[in-house]
Parts: sequence; structure tokens; C-alpha cells
Amino acid sequence: MASDIRGRFVWYELLTSDPKAAEDYYTKVVGWGTTLFEGAGTPYTMWMNGDTPVGGVMLLPEQAKAAGAPPHWIGYVGTPDVDATARDAADAGATILVAPQDIPSVGRFAVLQDPQGAVFSLYAPAGEHPGHEGPPMSGEFSWHELATTDHEAAFAFYAKLFGWKKTESMDMGEMGVYQMFGRGEQTLGGMFNKSAEIPGPPFWLYYTRVPDVSKAVENVTGLGGQILNGPMEVPGGDMIVQCLDPQGAAFALHASA
Repeated sequence: MASDIRGRFVWYELLTSDPKAAEDYYTKVVGWGTTLFEGAGTPYTMWMNGDTPVGGVMLLPEQAKAAGAPPHWIGYVGTPDVDATARDAADAGATILVAPQDIPSVGRFAVLQDPQGAVFSLYAPAGEHPGHEGPPMSGEFSWHELATTDHEAAFAFYAKLFGWKKTESMDMGEMGVYQMFGRGEQTLGGMFNKSAEIPGPPFWLYYTRVPDVSKAVENVTGLGGQILNGPMEVPGGDMIVQCLDPQGAAFALHASA
């Protein structure tokens, strides 16, 4: 059913200044492969986790560069009706950056900026839904983290749009509350108010599951990336690290305990 996709992160796209260099970097850091998809008219490189596509990579559009956007990852959230969801988002204070449009034979999408300033995409596939329900496997995106200016208002916005529910929360002391959220039985990620030490506007950070964070970190820095925070253990014993790729896109890695 089309409604089953509502509120699920279904695709992850890297918009970068050097797609070929990024392909070489992430295949070594995460272990993905790549393949060219030619079904939409314009060739498009997809990230492959084994035989399963998990996202894509493309040149940062001139429109985004002109608006001051650096290389970045963007997550696509599923909805059965992109146009209706975009209208609802705009009515709730979001800005439509790219109006709803079709990718021939693939699906319909739109790019939005939430009321606090974080950018995300909507997506309704034309055919089979990408991704799956249940826990993420190695090489898949496992956590979705929103650093914002008002996490309560941000949660209310996304909850109305996608039906997300609050799950656990964690008191981080001076940093405030880390509010986790999910859909169905699965926790998808967390939201928090970013401190003044975190530069730039609100943003989404996407974590990819790897077998061993410590081993992955050697490639993160050895291949020209930077460590922003970590590696560190989080409650429950999982390990995470937050990074910057050589072109300047932020990403994160996660290994289960």
C-alpha cells in the first residue's frame, strides 16, 4: 500500500562538488559499490549495498551553490502524495525549494526547508518502494539526527507531516534534551537543539551502519576526510563517529554493540 511508505526514509543523496572523488571515498570508507542508472533519461550513479541500491550521488546543482549550499547529504522521506504533503508543509511554515516534479519512470519528489531551516526531500516512488521495514543492516542508513533551533517545534512539524511519534528522550545536561522519534515499532533517530559551537543553519545528519567504527575511522582520515566528533560510545554500547568527507559533506558512522 502507498500509505506504508509514509514517514519512512527511503533514499539518501549526496550532492557534491566532485562526484567521482566522492564515489572513490565512500566505497572505501563504507564499503558500498556504485552502479549507473540510465532509466530516468539522465545517467545517475547509485550507491549499492551489495545488490541493493541505498542512495545516489550527483553534482551539487548550480541553484544550490548560488544559494550558498555546501556539499551535503539529503534524505528523502516517503509520502503517498508529494504535492499534498508539500502543501501541508508550506502551510505549516516550510519553504518549497524545488517544487514537486516527476523523475520519468522513477517517481515524484520535492525539496523543502523546514520552518527552522533544515533541508529534506519528499518522495513517492512510481514503482517498488526502496528500503525496507525493520532494523537496518550493515551498509544501510541506521540513524537520522536533526540538529535544530527548536526541537519541540521541529518535532511537531514532522509529526504532523509524517505521523512520527516520540519514543525515548535523554537529558544531555547543558545541551538539553535529545528527543528520539520513530514510526511503528522502529526508532528512526533523534532531534536536539544545537549549541552555538555547531556552525551553520539547522541540518539533518545521516548515520550509516558499519561493522567496526574504529577501522572505518582509519579510512575516514587516511583518505582525506576529517573527524568532527568521536569516535564515542553512546548509551546501549553502540559506537558512533561524526565526520566530514574531503569535499566538505558531513556524514556519520554507527556500529552496533
